Amino acid sequence: MASQRLILGSGLAILLVISAASIGLDVKSRSEIDSVDRTLRILKCISDARPLPRGVESAARGFALTGDASFADEFREQSAALTAAFDELTNAVKAAPEEAQLIAGTRGQVERAIALGAELIRLRKADDTAGAAALISADESRSLMDKVGTALDRLVTEERRLLGIRTDQSKSNGRLLLAIDLAGVAMILLLAVALTVTARRASRELQGALSATKATNLSLEGKVAERTKDLGAALEGLRRSTSVMETTFRSMAEAVLVIDAEGIVLLSNPAAEKMLRYKPGMTVRQLRAMSNVFQSDGVTPMQADDMPSARALRGEEFDGLEFVARPVRGAPEIHLVVSGRPLRDDDNTITGAALIYHDITASRETEHKLQQAQKLDAIGKLTGGVAHDFNNMLTVITGTTETLVDSLRSQPKLAQTAELIDRAAERCRELIQHLLAFARRQPLEPRTVDINGTVVDISKLLRPTLGEQIEINSVLAPDVASVHIDPSQLANSLLNMAINARDAMPNGGKLLFETSNIVLDDAYAAVNPDITPGRYVLLAVSDTGTGMSHAVQDKVFEPFFTTKEVGKGSGLGMSMVYGFVKQSGGHIKIYSEEGHGTTIKLYLPPARGQVEVEAPAPEPPRRGSEVILVVEDDQLVRNYVVTQLGSLGYKTIAVPDARAALALVDKGEKFDLLFTDVIMPGGMNGRQLADEVAKRRPGIKVLYTSGYTENAIVHHGRLDEGVLLLAKPYRKAQLASMLQQALGE
Repeated sequence: MASQRLILGSGLAILLVISAASIGLDVKSRSEIDSVDRTLRILKCISDARPLPRGVESAARGFALTGDASFADEFREQSAALTAAFDELTNAVKAAPEEAQLIAGTRGQVERAIALGAELIRLRKADDTAGAAALISADESRSLMDKVGTALDRLVTEERRLLGIRTDQSKSNGRLLLAIDLAGVAMILLLAVALTVTARRASRELQGALSATKATNLSLEGKVAERTKDLGAALEGLRRSTSVMETTFRSMAEAVLVIDAEGIVLLSNPAAEKMLRYKPGMTVRQLRAMSNVFQSDGVTPMQADDMPSARALRGEEFDGLEFVARPVRGAPEIHLVVSGRPLRDDDNTITGAALIYHDITASRETEHKLQQAQKLDAIGKLTGGVAHDFNNMLTVITGTTETLVDSLRSQPKLAQTAELIDRAAERCRELIQHLLAFARRQPLEPRTVDINGTVVDISKLLRPTLGEQIEINSVLAPDVASVHIDPSQLANSLLNMAINARDAMPNGGKLLFETSNIVLDDAYAAVNPDITPGRYVLLAVSDTGTGMSHAVQDKVFEPFFTTKEVGKGSGLGMSMVYGFVKQSGGHIKIYSEEGHGTTIKLYLPPARGQVEVEAPAPEPPRRGSEVILVVEDDQLVRNYVVTQLGSLGYKTIAVPDARAALALVDKGEKFDLLFTDVIMPGGMNGRQLADEVAKRRPGIKVLYTSGYTENAIVHHGRLDEGVLLLAKPYRKAQLASMLQQALGE
């Protein structure tokens, strides 16, 4: 082993000396080769550039003499090529200062010559023949191009001289390098022979070491296999967890947006596309431009700095931030609650934000209805208390006035004044009766009443009262149950509703009375907190008048609220009807659209023993599988319909208006039935929507629904006979039956 090390050390020392010499010569040779390559590159650049100056000058002269546009095009092409050639040449001689200085000076002459050519072309285009001739006769451009050519020729001569010198040096270095390499090879062969002898001895020693190493490797392989198995199990667990998280994320009812610091959406779920109308590729700014955003009151505009994304990107963490988004294209507004968190990197720098939106529109609508009911109840209690106390005082006033009238009969003037006081007190008594009716504190005298007979009698009395311009019709169910109510209050209620209908039809119209038995189920009670599910007798009064806005509908039952001119109404008519129905254990509902008319529905409890016998249980509705396009502007009703259709097995596509429905049709969305409300905002009603859909999808099946009664819809002329209509409210079994009928089953 010592001799092997000595031989190996001596050989390596000699090889190092030879290698150092060889490396030095190789570096020098490579430098000379690089110089030769650079020279050849310079010569090629000069070769490419040499004919161009003449071409530039000739093209300019050709255009000046002939006006041929092809010469102008040639001038531009040659000028661009010459400039590019000099750029490359300048880059090639960068390492040679003298040559770089020569090229820099020559380039200035080239640029001047190109400028003269461009000026000559401009003069020719401007028909300045005298200027062009003068420029040609000056012959500056040709002189410059000759100088450029001379400079290039001189550069070529110098580069060729340098090329010869460097080539000879490279050949000499190559021969010397070859001799050194041969000496090194010989030395390597000698070392190989010496090492072969010693290697055989060392191989035997290595064989023993390899055997020990092999045993060690087998042990390590066993451990690696065990770790690999554990790692595979861990990866499979991670894959399952990732799949569960992704499925959960995509199925979330809340809309989720993850944005970067610039407001670009990096991640979203399907709920964001449905709730926020987000489309892939949108930024937060583009999404915000689709709606007008207000504070939770729905009136105060939300400033850009208060937007959820802006607050989160500032580093704020918040929950329960409520705002109202009102789409600019007329879709229904939505109430949203959002939570936001900033996203930070390892340096605690904000890199984005995560936002989670929850749609609370339905709950806000329910709260609004509950607040309306509570407000009316509170007003009723206040009104009842005031009316009760005032009634006590009015009893004294009317009794005293009656005595005063009798005692002043011998004094006519004073007696007349006392009679005025008495008549005013009587008017006050009537107002108090209305207030007590609204407060549900009036003394009722209920008895079993044939509601159809009452409607017929009232209709006869109304004809001279309403005038000939009002057409009165009745659609009375023959099997309608009797009701247990105060008949005089019922008559007053019908009279008040008829007079309001007359005032809403100043140019004439139609008034319709309808009766039927009906069942209000749990689903209806869920969105109308003041109603108890069960059986009722429906009395509906419909007109073709001007209708009411949502703002008016919210206040129509409040005492002294009226839309009539001053002096033409006390504002107590509808409040009296409301109080009478509530005190009788019933429910009242208004369905109205501006410009289309109004339907007021009184749901009255049947008399004891009436319609209490349970009808045979209907057969379970058949489950469907078709796709139904639901068009309904009321979000609560839309959500209810989608839930009921889903429970019946149908697939649904729900939109709030006709415009959104037609967009889906034009997009090619497939569906089997159009289920649409008749009266909708946006300028297009349900029948017009069905006509437009039929143009695009001939033969499509349609089912209509409306808060108006079926007879009122046909009576108002908004649907043709034979068209299928499902009147609201409806039960699940009725919905299933009408769907099967509409689908032709």
